[in-house]
Amino acid sequence: MNQTVPASDVDPFAPEVLADPYPMYTSLREAGPLVWLERYGVWASARYATVRAAVLDHDTFSSATGVGLADLSRRQPASDRDAGMAGGDREAGWRTPSLLLEQDPPDHTRARRVVGSVLSPSAVRAKADAWAAEAETMVRALVGTGEFDAVSRLAQEFPLRLFADAVGLPREGRAEHLLPFADFAFNAFGPPNELFRKSVSSGNTALPWVVRHCYPDRLDPDGWGARIHALALREGYSRDEGAVLVRSLLAAGIDTTVRSLGTVLWLLATHPEQYAELRARPELIRPAFDEAVRLESPTRMFFRSVTADTVLDGVELPAGSRLLLLFGAANRDPRRWDRPEEFDITRRSGGHLGFGVGIHACVGRIVAYLEAEVMLRALIRWAPVLRAGGPPRWHLNNTIRGLAELPLTLASGEETGGSRPNGGDDGPH
Repeated sequence: MNQTVPASDVDPFAPEVLADPYPMYTSLREAGPLVWLERYGVWASARYATVRAAVLDHDTFSSATGVGLADLSRRQPASDRDAGMAGGDREAGWRTPSLLLEQDPPDHTRARRVVGSVLSPSAVRAKADAWAAEAETMVRALVGTGEFDAVSRLAQEFPLRLFADAVGLPREGRAEHLLPFADFAFNAFGPPNELFRKSVSSGNTALPWVVRHCYPDRLDPDGWGARIHALALREGYSRDEGAVLVRSLLAAGIDTTVRSLGTVLWLLATHPEQYAELRARPELIRPAFDEAVRLESPTRMFFRSVTADTVLDGVELPAGSRLLLLFGAANRDPRRWDRPEEFDITRRSGGHLGFGVGIHACVGRIVAYLEAEVMLRALIRWAPVLRAGGPPRWHLNNTIRGLAELPLTLASGEETGGSRPNGGDDGPH
């Protein structure tokens, strides 16, 4: 280990850090481009340039041994691993690696080709009119009704209804199972801590339901899930592997979308001047969402394995090392962003790492952008005022950051003495 490299005993998975990670982010970022985390025996980077460089160099910084804390190269045989969810030993490798997140080319290229073909820009945009109509219905039903929880009524309900419909899942059971499944999937990337153990309890019910409903006989034949199976078969994947690809899509398209939608609602409600700017300039909808994702990154971190002795930002990293990439910290790096702690919807935030970058960028981000677009467009049309109630409650997860509860009030133009805003009449763009 480099003797001059700073070390830290911080625990990135401690409850107090998950509740407020920003002091840790600042400490690690200012300590150096890389810091040795003594508690877990891994390297960590919290600086934008270093994190981005490592993510883009997938040959040297591999995902194939797992993007969580566990090194999946030390896992049980597949027959034991696939038998169920039992066990919490991170080195036992009990979980099935993701065919998208935890593969490198050429295997990753093949999986990405299947899912990317289904989630093409044209295929997702084909949902725009229907999703916009649904967003308007949901928002109009909440305007003037007093305070409600925007996480459950908007940020969760919207993707649970529309994205799950698009995948082709049956409606019965999805509300009870999809969120616990996604929560479990992302907690599994951390250590076997209390969060992980609690999510295993709910996941033991959720995962079997999700597994069963990711096979063709349970999916709508016209949905994205069935199309993934058809393309996967042509690419040489087995039926079980096709189901794993559908599960990967669900994990990518549900939780990160829920968390990022909740975050942008909270930030706009607590920055009324920014919401007024958005109403006056609807063309800022995409930048506003990017800025929310930059400031409160839904994906906090992922790990990589070093494939060969290398040097990163002047630090020697031996082959086999584990490297923790802190996206949430990188997105607030003052070396990259001016006034990084401020929420500014006019900022050019498109280079953020909140959904990853390069070949492993979140495959569900295109869905998140469309859902945010139609939701925000409905809000600026029908709710001139977003008013936050009491303090929000954060949902703690080893990998994902987002709100568990957001008290919110939507007020109409009539209630505030204003008028309907401009720019909300012509549907999604």
